[in-house]
Amino acid sequence: MAKAYNSYVKRDTFKENISPNVKIWPIFSYGLSAIIFPNIYLGLGLIVFLFILAFFSKLFKGFTKIMLGFGIPITLMLIFIHGFYGSKNETILYDFGPVQLGLEGVLHALKIVSSLLVFLGTFYIMNHTTYTGKLVASLTASGVNPKVGYLVLASLNVVPQMQRKLSVIQEAQTARGVETKGSLWHRFKVFVPLLGPVVLSSLTDAQERGMTLETRGFGIKNVKQTHYVEVFYTKTDKIIKYMLIGFFIVTLIITILMRLSVI
Repeated sequence: MAKAYNSYVKRDTFKENISPNVKIWPIFSYGLSAIIFPNIYLGLGLIVFLFILAFFSKLFKGFTKIMLGFGIPITLMLIFIHGFYGSKNETILYDFGPVQLGLEGVLHALKIVSSLLVFLGTFYIMNHTTYTGKLVASLTASGVNPKVGYLVLASLNVVPQMQRKLSVIQEAQTARGVETKGSLWHRFKVFVPLLGPVVLSSLTDAQERGMTLETRGFGIKNVKQTHYVEVFYTKTDKIIKYMLIGFFIVTLIITILMRLSVI
């Protein structure tokens, strides 16, 4: 039986009761705040906060895995590039002979990494605590074009759908006696022939889905569309939204004041 690869699994946490529209705001509020802030401290603080939020959302294991899996390699790469070859390096941390590790380059690299991790972490939590059907219904209910909502839904589902297809094809090959386990090279040789059927079946599914939408009148204009999934916007959602907007505004004001004080 094929494994389920849906990113959303109901966990009965407080985060799931928040409106999907509101869950999008932290991606921009926290991410942009981490970018514009003059130093890395806000970004690092937000990352710690996201780890705490992931723990209470019952996502800590997967969250930690993706944050470390992305964060460690990109941090080492950027520290190497900016730390050794950054144009703004003045303070030398360590002299390796031919090259020197500069403090300014290291801080700049950590600033970039912290901002990327804030965006990644907030999107991960939003994606894993939100049913995509509710997200699309919430977007269209707020005035977004249904076609745009469908594009969002299709984009979020494309990877899980291809993973399901790949799992089904792998299990079919195993049932026919094809050895899918072994060394890394053997797995690579087995995996390459799977790409063709997976891509072709995904394209066929997209075409069939488009034909289904057309036959059901998806593109009809001047008609009020209804939704199978209902989304409610509560007073708590409104408070959280205003708090996120306020957080960004306060960060922006502090950033301006800090930059003016330096000048």
